[in-house]
Amino acid sequence: MKRYLVTGAAGFIGANFLKYLLKKYEEDIYVVVLDKLTYAGNLGTIKDEIADSRVRFVRGDIRNAELVANIFAETDIDYVVNFAAESHVDRSIANPQLFLETNILGTQNMLDCARKAWYRGKDSEGKPLYAEGKKFLQVSTDEVYG
Repeated sequence: MKRYLVTGAAGFIGANFLKYLLKKYEEDIYVVVLDKLTYAGNLGTIKDEIADSRVRFVRGDIRNAELVANIFAETDIDYVVNFAAESHVDRSIANPQLFLETNILGTQNMLDCARKAWYRGKDSEGKPLYAEGKKFLQVSTDEVYG
């Protein structure tokens, strides 16, 4: 069974991805949805999906290292798809620090938790070894890539 961590899945793009994922992989899948449910998240959009036994919903912030590390530890995540981000240019002008904290530091926290969870030691040359088949897909907004 493949285990996914999908962040920001109550947002427009994340919700559509979650619907697609569950429809495409009718069996052999488990999805943990991590969403802070800010102005951009709408739990009603994914109410049917989170009622599915293949889905676990966690209300939380990608900046919370303990929470994210616990999700990795409890679920042995194979794939991360990170949609969680602050968006809308006008909001970034009104509160740029929040954008830095979520879009940059939150993403860094997700990457660090994945790295720690997937670390398997060092090879004979002292280079780090990581679990095979694990993937991290970063999806973001123009405020990050812009």
